Amino acid sequence: MRRVVITGIGMLSPLGKNLETSWSGALSGKSGIGVISQFDASLFASQIAGEVSDFDVADYMSPKEARKMGRFIQLAVVAAEQAWADSGLKEDSFDATRAGSIMGVGIGGLDTLEHYYGAYLESGPRKISPFLIPAMISNLAPGHIGIKYGLKGVNFAITSACTSSTHAIGESYRMIANGVQDLIFTGGSESAVTPSSIGGFSSMKALSTRNEAPEKGSRPFDKDRDGFVLSEGGVVLVLESLESAEKRNAKIYAEVKGYGFSCDAGHITAPSSDGAGAMSCMELALENANLKREDIQYVNAHGTSTPLGDVAETVAIKNVYGDWAKSGLLVSSTKSMTGHLLGAAGAIEAGFCAMAIKDGVVPPTINLDNPSEECDLDYVANKARKVELTNVMSNSFGFGGTNASVILSKVE
Repeated sequence: MRRVVITGIGMLSPLGKNLETSWSGALSGKSGIGVISQFDASLFASQIAGEVSDFDVADYMSPKEARKMGRFIQLAVVAAEQAWADSGLKEDSFDATRAGSIMGVGIGGLDTLEHYYGAYLESGPRKISPFLIPAMISNLAPGHIGIKYGLKGVNFAITSACTSSTHAIGESYRMIANGVQDLIFTGGSESAVTPSSIGGFSSMKALSTRNEAPEKGSRPFDKDRDGFVLSEGGVVLVLESLESAEKRNAKIYAEVKGYGFSCDAGHITAPSSDGAGAMSCMELALENANLKREDIQYVNAHGTSTPLGDVAETVAIKNVYGDWAKSGLLVSSTKSMTGHLLGAAGAIEAGFCAMAIKDGVVPPTINLDNPSEECDLDYVANKARKVELTNVMSNSFGFGGTNASVILSKVE
């Protein structure tokens, strides 16, 4: 098994249009949540979201190129450009047949589908663009990345709801560790702040309706939480073998040390109340990384700010980590600031974990004013904390009972 490291990160999020601004926003406890601007949401129960503000695709590509891509693909491609530049890669620094892209996408181009269906209803079939299908299907996120950088190896998308990009990172790690590939652009992208998406989640009573104070809407583990806040973004991590990174003298953020996955095999949307599925994937990640529970200093929780989910994850963490959960483990949910990026959630949280290791600081859980009685861990409430980190875990859980955890470690 080869060691796998992160050598580049690109990020567009509700906190900023690059890694630096997104990470500094997270450390300062900034909220990226506001009133929806992409459409008139005044008739919906939830009218707030985390948007990539002031994203003008013309700043990054020509109109001709942009027309071929839905917004989620545009975000993925721009994040990949940032990750490429950050990694210091050159066209001749890797074998193209052993390099690829695996991206996590939960919903895909729902905005594109809505737009052209509206055009069809108004003016008929002639208004449906030939780019409708390639602009909306999920695998064109990694597809465009592969085309742009000539990556001739693995290329596909993983769709597993809110766990999509954690699965993508984990499967990329396994391919490189097992010698199948040397270099993979991975992560996630999502842009589902649309009427049908907001309407659908609102009908499920899944979204926060704190419309009068959007920045307070996402409040994981707080007793007044009332649902998650839907968000968008694109995050790409460059994963490669440690040998490859050292050979080209690349900077290294962190090592991908372990990966676990499981299925609750229970309800289509609700997590198992006993946290059994979440426990299983965390335990598998620890086993895969050959680490003891006391080796983990920080868990970036899935922590969506839903009444059921936050309690189930807390129960699972306590069952996995035992006494360490109360005596030494730090837990926080950066969704309190970014909202929930759905298929891209795991990617932004893995990126934040890598930065936490690099900078020796744990980002906070903001809006944690009155912790729920059932949520009784150290959630790094409201203020970042300086801590030297060696091993951290990032959790993602999704509809359908799908679960995944990855462990990132400091490279010694």
